[in-house]
Amino acid sequence: MYSGDAVSKGLRKRASQARQEVRSRKRWILAALVLLGAVCAGTAPSLAQPGRPARLVVLGDSLSAGYLLPQAEAFPAVLEQALLQRGYSVSVANAAVSGDTTSGGLARLDRDVPDGTDGVILQLGANDRLRRVDPEVTRGALEQIVTRLGSRGIAVLLAGVRFSDEGEGDVARFNGVFPAVARRYRLPYYPDFYRGISTNPRFTIFDGVHPSSEGVRWILGGILPSVERFVRTLPARAGARPRQPGSS
Repeated sequence: MYSGDAVSKGLRKRASQARQEVRSRKRWILAALVLLGAVCAGTAPSLAQPGRPARLVVLGDSLSAGYLLPQAEAFPAVLEQALLQRGYSVSVANAAVSGDTTSGGLARLDRDVPDGTDGVILQLGANDRLRRVDPEVTRGALEQIVTRLGSRGIAVLLAGVRFSDEGEGDVARFNGVFPAVARRYRLPYYPDFYRGISTNPRFTIFDGVHPSSEGVRWILGGILPSVERFVRTLPARAGARPRQPGSS
C-alpha cells in the first residue's frame, strides 16, 4: 500500500512536470509566432541565399570591342545574352579598346577591371603582331596582367590569336606565346579568337578585318563552350551556376 506522503510527492512531481511541459509549449508557440511575423514582414532569414551575378570583363582590342558596330552587337553584349539564355547569372563588361596592345591593356588594367570582378576574358595580342612587337614583350605583358589579376583573386580565361606563316621567322615565336602563358599559369585557354573570320566576307565589315555582327556570332559559337566551363569555375559567391528550368 502507498503511504499518504508517497502519494503527495507523486502528485507534486506530476504537477511540476505538467507546468514544465506547458512552459515549453508556450515557448515553442511564441517562437513560431515570431517567425510567422518575420515571414509576413519579409525579414525571415533565408535558408539559401542566392549568389549575386558573376561579373565578367572582356579585356581586349578591336576584335572584341565591337569596332563600328552597335554596342548591343559587340562581343561582350552578345556573350552576356548567350550566357543568360543558358541560365547563367552573369554580367559581362566591355573593356576592349580598339588598337590596344598587351602593354596598353596592362597600363589600364586597374582602371578597367574594377574590384568585385570575378573573371576576365583576356583577348589581347593581335596588335602586338601587327606592330611587330617583340614576342617576349607580348609574353611579359600577358604574364603581368595574369599575375596582377591573380593577386586580386580574379580568374582569367586567355583567348589567343594565331597568325599564318608569312615567311617571317618570328611568327612561330609569336604564336607560341599564348599556349606558353596558359601552361605556365594553368589558365583555361581558347587558342584562336579570330579563327575563320578573315576567310568569309560576311564575317567582316567593309575593311575586311574587323568582325561584322555575323562574325561576332561566329566567334561566339566557337568560344562559348570554353566560356561556360570558365564561368562554372568561378567562386560560389557569384551566381555562376546555371539556373534550373522554371526558376526565377
